[in-house]
Amino acid sequence: MNLDTDFWTKRYREGSTGWDAGAITTPLKAYFDQLTDKQIKILIPGAGNGYEAEYLFKAGFENVSVVDLSHEPLDNLRARVPKLPPDQLIQGDFFHHQGHYDLIVEQTFFCAIDPLLRQSYARKMYELLKPGCKLVGVLFNNPLNNDRPPFGGNAAEYKAYFEPLFDFKVFETCHNSIPPRAGRELFIHLTKK
Repeated sequence: MNLDTDFWTKRYREGSTGWDAGAITTPLKAYFDQLTDKQIKILIPGAGNGYEAEYLFKAGFENVSVVDLSHEPLDNLRARVPKLPPDQLIQGDFFHHQGHYDLIVEQTFFCAIDPLLRQSYARKMYELLKPGCKLVGVLFNNPLNNDRPPFGGNAAEYKAYFEPLFDFKVFETCHNSIPPRAGRELFIHLTKK
């Protein structure tokens, strides 16, 4: 599979974005609403249209960066949130991104990458997080597709990737998923060891 910039740009241009909920989803909104330190440095990789970044920025979290392979969703986010600093809208490959963050948000990125890269994803998350900081978000906990994104998986598989690198604060079925995803998502709150 060649899940490169052209692949994702074509998906956005054709409107083939079934993963796009059109707004921030309930599990992440609930988590963000309990955060109090608005100075934390946040990264949202594979951000797509960036509804999570938009929500956080409008709530006063000004240090929110997004990374996506395609410029299309970044342009969409820029149009909706023109005050978001341009250097925080990063077109590029997450696996080559550099920086150190207090919080990294997972929302439909893990299921979009080639499953052969999942162990590399866990290591890169570990590398990008400051000591003791958090990876928070949702992962699909069902089979989905094997030949194209979104790729599914299960809790046991995910634990094998993350347990060597992270302490598990929360790793359970979401109680507040949006209806189309009900019973199919795990909420994760992992802390860098």
